[in-house]
Amino acid sequence: MRKNKLKEKISRGEPVYGLFVSIPHPIVIELIGHAEYDFVIIDYEHASTNMETIEDMVRAAELLDITPLVRISKVDRIEILKVLDCGAQGIVIPHVECKEQVEEAVRYAYYHPIGARSLNSGRPGAFAKYSLTDYISEANEELLIVPMIESVEGVKECESILSVPQVGFVLEGAADLSQSLSLPWDTEHPKVQRNLDILYEASRRCRVPYAAVSRSLDGHRKWADRSVRIFVLGDDRNTAFRAYRQKRDDYRKAIGGRE
Repeated sequence: MRKNKLKEKISRGEPVYGLFVSIPHPIVIELIGHAEYDFVIIDYEHASTNMETIEDMVRAAELLDITPLVRISKVDRIEILKVLDCGAQGIVIPHVECKEQVEEAVRYAYYHPIGARSLNSGRPGAFAKYSLTDYISEANEELLIVPMIESVEGVKECESILSVPQVGFVLEGAADLSQSLSLPWDTEHPKVQRNLDILYEASRRCRVPYAAVSRSLDGHRKWADRSVRIFVLGDDRNTAFRAYRQKRDDYRKAIGGRE
């Protein structure tokens, strides 16, 4: 059973950096791994992908020794089972608004005695090469459950949500939160930031690590100054787009902006 290096680093208080991955191809994971990120969140909520591709992306993460998480599309027994059977070391649950959503995900994601995940001797368990009873115990130890709080209702219920013992860390979702406040994409609006502060303070009281999505250097410094150590630096598509455009602009400026 592979050790969850992300979980180990978080427990030691080390700063860790990840990216959402929406481009459904394992070579993207290789690029991110070679760039020395700590983890990826393979997106199954917004991206057009399938389980076979997710498994290949997880395999690429394993080869580069970074932790693969998957953002599921919904709390569903079969979806969670398949994602974990692909080898994901944790699930990110979008749009969590109540404790029961997390408890249901825990039931589907963990083996006995915590949950009731269907038993299987697939690739995470090395195809039964080793003791399956040992694998079950180790799998429960290495798993990360990550709720995303991205609505006003979720913020209102955040302390209850974070009281679930299996929550590994909580990830803010300021974009959808801004929309739920009738301020779509205005993630720096004081109302949005106030709700993020409420979530952060609840995470401190519940002793659950808080993960910030770093949208600017100033925002990144702000959360780092508040002892946040888990950072998601956007997604692969936007990161690549900005790099491509910046490179083109730099070279155009080098010759006076001529076409």
